This record gives sequence, C-alpha cells and structure tokens, in this order.
Amino acid sequence: RAGLWADPETLHAQIALALAMAGGAGEGALAAGCFPASLRILGGEGCSVKDDRRKVALIGVGMVGASYAYAMLNQNACDELVLIDIDEKRAQGEAMDLMHGLAFAPSSLRVWAGGYEHIRDADIAVLCAGAAQQPGESRLALLRRNVRVYREIVENIVRSGFCGVLLVAVNPVDVMARVVQQLSGFAPGRVFGSGTALDTGRLRHLLAGYFQVNPRNLHAYVMGEHGDSGFVPWSQAMLATRRLREVCRQSQGRLRMEALTALEREVRGCAQAIIEAKHATYYGIGLVLCRITRAIFEDENGVLTLSVRLGALYDGGDIYAGVPCVVHREGIRETIPLALTEGEKNKMRRSLRILDEAYRSIEGMLRG
Repeated sequence: RAGLWADPETLHAQIALALAMAGGAGEGALAAGCFPASLRILGGEGCSVKDDRRKVALIGVGMVGASYAYAMLNQNACDELVLIDIDEKRAQGEAMDLMHGLAFAPSSLRVWAGGYEHIRDADIAVLCAGAAQQPGESRLALLRRNVRVYREIVENIVRSGFCGVLLVAVNPVDVMARVVQQLSGFAPGRVFGSGTALDTGRLRHLLAGYFQVNPRNLHAYVMGEHGDSGFVPWSQAMLATRRLREVCRQSQGRLRMEALTALEREVRGCAQAIIEAKHATYYGIGLVLCRITRAIFEDENGVLTLSVRLGALYDGGDIYAGVPCVVHREGIRETIPLALTEGEKNKMRRSLRILDEAYRSIEGMLRG
C-alpha cells in the first residue's frame, strides 16, 4: 500500500525486493528493463532516458496548491504529480487523499509526496509556497516575507538539476516571477507567473452576465499588475468581432460603458471580497494554473494573460507584468502587443512603475 505514494527510489527498491523474494530474478529483471512502462522508473541517477510522461512538481500544498492538484486530477492534465512541502506530513496526507479518489476521476494520474531531489525530470514546477495574504493586506505588502522564503526554494530547484518550466503562483505574482527568474538564472521564457489570467476570467464572467452571452465569446483582458494598478484596455475589448464600445453605442442606451467601468472596479475588489468572506482564494487560481499547465503540455499556442518579462514591449525591460502572450511546450513563445490608447498607455506605465519600485525595494535581498 505504501508504494502508492512512495517516491520512485523507494518504489524501485520495493519492486526489486519483491522480485528477489519471488525467485532471485529481481536484479536481472531490473537491469534488462523487463517492466511495463507503467512500472519503469526513469530519470533517476545515472539514467539519461526521458520518457514522454507529463510530470509536474508542485511546491507548496496549501489551499492553492491542493486546489491545483485536485483540478489536475479531475482534468487528467498530467501523468505524474509530486507534492513538495516544508510540512512533509501534510504533503503525504494530500497525496493519499487524492489517490483515494482516483477511482472516481477521469484520470490515471499518479500523485506522491517527495522532495527537491525528485524534480530533476519534471517538465513543469508550479510554485505555490509562500505566506498567505491577510485581510486588508495588499499583494505588495507580502513581498518581503515571500522573497525570504523563495531564496531557499529556488536554490533547491536549481541544485536539483531541473531544466523545465517554472510557473509562479505566489503573490505578489508579478514581482515574485521576476525574483524567481533572477534567482534561478533561467531564460525568461521559461519563468512566468499566473499574472492577470484570473483577473481576466473574473472580468469575462461579469461581462457575460451584463451582455448575456457566453464568456468564451468575450475578448477582454486585465493587464499590468495582478493587483490594484491592473486595468482593462477597453479600446481592445470585443464581443465576437465587435468592439464593446460600439456595442454599447448602438444599444440605444440599454448598455452603457459606465456600467463596464463599474465592473472593472468590481474585478479589482474581487480578491479582497473573497478573503473577507472565507479568508483566502484558492479554487479560481487552482483552475487557472491547471489551464496554463494544459496549454504547455498540449503545445497549444494559446493566448493567456500571464506575467512575463516585457523586454521591448511597452518599454518594460526586465519588469514582469500581465499581458496577452502565446503559451507553448517550452513556456512563453511570444507576447502580443495591443494598440493601446494614450490613456491606456499611461495606465500601463503607472502599473509598471509600481511593480518596478516594489522590485527595487527588495533587490538588495537577492544579493546577500
């Protein structure tokens, strides 16, 4: 029974022992690779073979991490999920709980608790560890606490030999994605945050109610900071192929842009409203992270609003912020520039200035 959530090395030893006890054939069978693919342990020490399993390492199994793991199981979004947490007992418990429900899920996902030594052959590492946001606390106020935590986490990831994609979900996510990229030294396209994907989902949900259409037919984005300075570029917002401003203008007063700006304010306050009601947000971001993971594994080339290094886009340089970008198997393929109005450009500049100032305030902590 323990083998269901044991780490690969332990499982490997258990299989060898069982075969040896059955007739002394264990060592030879292992050397010959005489196991079905479902039992073969690849990517360990001295193994240069990488199979086509979709493996994810989840670092941090609090409410956000557990919600992500649950979404992954229900959507069959990967083949193997290793849970890593400073509280090893909790990680083991979450793995057991998820595996016990596997018979009722459309998935063959294997979940187990492990450590940083088990992420070397993972395709994606999802970073959910960190301090939780408190009621009334801004995302930027979390920054110093989480930077201290992530210096050690990123050091462990790099030391493991991991060479996949780093998906950052800890808040303030834009600054923390930049911190993780700087600490890891990985290429910027391989390190990005969940950004304003959840904000964009909240926006489309509210717009769908106002326009009485399916949210999938609404193309509107929240850009910039995942937080107070994020904004909606309404000049680029569309219902099918029609701009929302045009839809409102031609509705004979039934639909009004003023109502849309009120919805934008509501989106900005969603997180605090949820935190005040239930102390934390986790289901929505768990689903967002699962969606991003699927886009990577399926080499989707889909467009999501993620926190990425901007470079020449909006003169952002090293700043990370939420913008529409194309996601494929290796991470971020490219960003998509939007034709913002001058007023929207000013909002973007303000958001980038806030994010850069936040990063500069902790930059010295990265060198010590």
